[in-house]
Amino acid sequence: MKQFERLLDSPFEYIVLLEVHISNVKTLKQEADKRCKKLIIHADLIQGLKTDNFAADFLCNDIRPAGIISTRSNMIAKAKAKGIIAIQRMFLLDTIALEKSYSLIKQTAPDFIEMLPGVIPELIQEVQEHTGIPIINGGLIRTKQHIDDALGAGAVAVTTSDHLLWESFTKDINSGN
Repeated sequence: MKQFERLLDSPFEYIVLLEVHISNVKTLKQEADKRCKKLIIHADLIQGLKTDNFAADFLCNDIRPAGIISTRSNMIAKAKAKGIIAIQRMFLLDTIALEKSYSLIKQTAPDFIEMLPGVIPELIQEVQEHTGIPIINGGLIRTKQHIDDALGAGAVAVTTSDHLLWESFTKDINSGN
């Protein structure tokens, strides 16, 4: 919760919510709304929440986040149908996983793709060109250079749970860089 509080006080517009218990989601959404923050919920990583159609209905109808991240096509489809930003999570394990991800993305047509791990910038442009969908990069982002490389390769955003990197970019934003 301390990281969430830090993000509420940050200049960042979006907050990605994961690894919290389902009973806290509504309260966290309300707190984000009070601070004019847009909450993106990682549906697959909310404790106590299944990724079935009931869970998709709950998130889309009761919580109404700005966005939903998921590996599940039903979550992506429901988010899109409800006008919520749909972010398909894609793991770059090997060529077979990449090809399967392309097939799934063709079916779901998400608004964004979250590509993991985020330390393979040479694939950002390839995936974006192949799908025509903007890329958010995340996973194993540990240095400012990782972020710069991802953005330089064409990612529209980068996610990280490293609060020291948040603070680094907060200083940059506050100084106008």
